Amino acid sequence: MTSSSSKPASTNSEFLALRPQYTTDISRLVRHVEAAVDWEATHGLVLRAPRANDQLLRDKSAVGWLGSAVIPAPISFAPSPVPRKEFEKVVALQPLLNQLFDKISQDHEFLASTLESIGSADEFTAKIFSMYMELHSLNVAKPGVIGIHRSDYLIHAPDNEPDSLPKAKQVEFNTIASSFASLSSIVGDFHRYMLARTGYKELLESGVITEDQLPKNESLTSIGDAIAAGFDLYGNKDAVVVMVVQPGERNVFDQRWVETRLWERHHIAVVRLTFAQVHEKCAVGDNGRLFIDDKEVAVTYYRSGYAPTDFPTEKEWDGRWLIEKSRTICIPNLAYHLAGCKKVQQVLAQPGVVERQDQEEAARVRECFVGLYPLDGSADGQQAYADALSSPANYVVKPQREGGGYNTYGADIPALLGKLSEEERKAYILMDLIRAPGFNNVLLREGRLISSEVVSELGIYGLWVRDASGRVVVNKHGGHLLRTKASDVYEGGVAAGFAVIDSPLLV
Repeated sequence: MTSSSSKPASTNSEFLALRPQYTTDISRLVRHVEAAVDWEATHGLVLRAPRANDQLLRDKSAVGWLGSAVIPAPISFAPSPVPRKEFEKVVALQPLLNQLFDKISQDHEFLASTLESIGSADEFTAKIFSMYMELHSLNVAKPGVIGIHRSDYLIHAPDNEPDSLPKAKQVEFNTIASSFASLSSIVGDFHRYMLARTGYKELLESGVITEDQLPKNESLTSIGDAIAAGFDLYGNKDAVVVMVVQPGERNVFDQRWVETRLWERHHIAVVRLTFAQVHEKCAVGDNGRLFIDDKEVAVTYYRSGYAPTDFPTEKEWDGRWLIEKSRTICIPNLAYHLAGCKKVQQVLAQPGVVERQDQEEAARVRECFVGLYPLDGSADGQQAYADALSSPANYVVKPQREGGGYNTYGADIPALLGKLSEEERKAYILMDLIRAPGFNNVLLREGRLISSEVVSELGIYGLWVRDASGRVVVNKHGGHLLRTKASDVYEGGVAAGFAVIDSPLLV
C-alpha cells in the first residue's frame, strides 16, 4: 500500500482505505511492554498512583512512599489515524478561534444575555456568572489577558456516506484547565521512538507508518512560554505564578512540566495551592495586589475550578473571589470561563452570532460547527426537546460542565429529559451526534496491552496574550492532543478514566 502521507485522504472511503491495519494479536507485542513502560517512566510520562486503600493507609510505615508513588500514563501503543487535511485545517483555524473568544469575553451584553437565560437551573454556572457580574461592576484593572484554550474535534466520517468528505467537527471549546498538553507531546515522542526502534513490524497487518505522518507537537513548552509572555505584562520580575490545583491531583506531572518550563527557560517560580489554601495563605494588599507570604502574584493559572466538586465549601469560593478581585492575571478570567460554557457554544451556532464578532472569517469558523440547540421553553427549545425524544440516537445532551462524565447519549436521553422540568432543561443543550469511524488500535494501560476498536478526539491548543490596551502579544496554536477511547465508551476524558493519550497518524 502506498504511504498515506503521499496522497492525503479526500473522501470518507479514501480515509478509511488509507489507514494502516493493526494486529489484534497482542501476543506479538508483549515483548515490547517492559521497554515501553520503562520509556514512559524515564521520560516523565506518568501519573500519581491512585490513592491507597484505607487498610494500607493505616500502615504508617507505608504512607510516606505511597503518597508519592507513580504509575505509567495510559497511552496508545501506536498512533491513530487522522485526515491530514482536517488536521492542518483546524491547526490553521485556532488563531481565529482565539481571537473570537477574546472578543466574546469582552462583549458584556452578549455574555450577560446568554448566561442569564440559564437562570438558576445550574447553580454552579449561576455562581460563576454572579461573580462575573460583580467584578464587572467593580471595574478591576488587570495588566493583561492570558488565554490557554483547547478546541476539541471528532472526525465526522459516516460509513454510509463513502463519497462525502471527512470533516473535523467541534465537540467543545475549553477555556479553563485544559490538561495533558505536556504528556501529549511526550506520547508523540514515544511513538516516534517505537517507530525508529521497531518499525512497528509486529503491529502492522497492512499499510505503513512513516515518520512524516507523525506531526511535531510543541505543547510541552508552549503553555509555559505563553504564561511567561503574560507574566511580563505584569511588570514585576520578582513576582510568582500561582497554579491552583485540586487536592490529591493525580495528573500532577503534566502540570510540573509547565512549572519546569517556567523556571528553566524564564526563571519564573510557581507556587502550587488549592483554592482553600489561597483563602488561608493569600491576601490582597495595596492597589489590589495579591500576595502569597511576601511574594506578589503576577499570574494565577487555574488547573482547577471547572466543576462544583472543586468548591465543596465557601472557603474555596472565597479563595476564587480573592484571586478574581485582585490585580493578578487569571488564566482564565471569569469572562473567559463563561465564554467556554456549552450555552455560549450553542448560541454561537445560531445565524448571525459569529458574524457579530467576526464578519470576514465567520464562514471558516462555522465550517467546524454541528447542529446545536437549546432545550429551554422557546420554540426552538421545544422542537429540540421533541426531536431528542423521538430520535435520541442522533443526539448528545450536554450540561454546562467540563472534565468528562457529564454528557448523556442516545438511548439514555429520554430518561434524562423525562425527569427534568422545563426550568431545569435550561441548564442543558442538545448537539447533533458526530459519527466518527472506529479503528482497531492497541492500548497500553497499567502495564497491559489491550486490543480494541477505538475512536479518537483531536484537541488543538490555543494561546492568546494581550495587554490592557488591547495590543495582541501572542496569538497562535500551541500544539495538539489526541485522546483515544474504546468505541463503545461515549466519554473521552483521560483524567476521568475513560481514555488514553494518543498521537495522530496523518493520512
